Amino acid sequence: MKAFLLAAGEGTRLRPLTLTIPKCLVPVNGKPLIDYWFDLFELYGIDEVLINTSHLADTVKEYIKDNSRGLSIKVVYEETLLGSGGTIKKNRDFVEGEENFFIIYADNLTDINLRNMIEFHKENQKDLTLALFRVPNHRECGIVEMDDDLSIISFIEKPENPVSDLAFAGIMLSSPGLMDFFPDKDIFDLGHDVLPLVAGSASGYILDDYLLDIGTPEKLVQAENDIKNGKIKNVGK
Repeated sequence: MKAFLLAAGEGTRLRPLTLTIPKCLVPVNGKPLIDYWFDLFELYGIDEVLINTSHLADTVKEYIKDNSRGLSIKVVYEETLLGSGGTIKKNRDFVEGEENFFIIYADNLTDINLRNMIEFHKENQKDLTLALFRVPNHRECGIVEMDDDLSIISFIEKPENPVSDLAFAGIMLSSPGLMDFFPDKDIFDLGHDVLPLVAGSASGYILDDYLLDIGTPEKLVQAENDIKNGKIKNVGK
């Protein structure tokens, strides 16, 4: 199976650390964040990965060259950031002929069971499955409303008045049908420009796994403590 791993962010909230280290290579308990994703890809059979880069791109490329761990990895450079949707659109040939593929934001540390998510996606037969988690601060996330059948009714990016506490976890399993909703432009964001349109064609997979956005120094410290305290399974070994 294939996956897009979106890793081009600058990590501005982690400065000054990310002035010299790409966010996806920030060490978490002594191990680069991207390696935790490679753990999951190896464990669940994700064997072909496209990774986008921009900030400190050569550093990312050199690291992956020496640490691909048998995965088939294609690294693409974006001189101008295309946004999460623009990256998928420009590189849509990567998943040509695929029935399903993952789109993953590399910012998160998680021990998600991708096999369970794949089975859920097959059972629900929607174009898209979004991994969801319960969040205390809705203004930092895309918020989802679901019906009793776990079908997504609405998706709103960082709403003022949220309809639920279920937020998008930055992990989705998609069919090529997602691309039918892409706008006629090159730079766009999935959360703002696409996901609100596909709500009726998507299901929500509620996580009971560990998930944390490594976006601030405080979250980085929390992640390291969580690893040391054994809260994360199957990764970081």
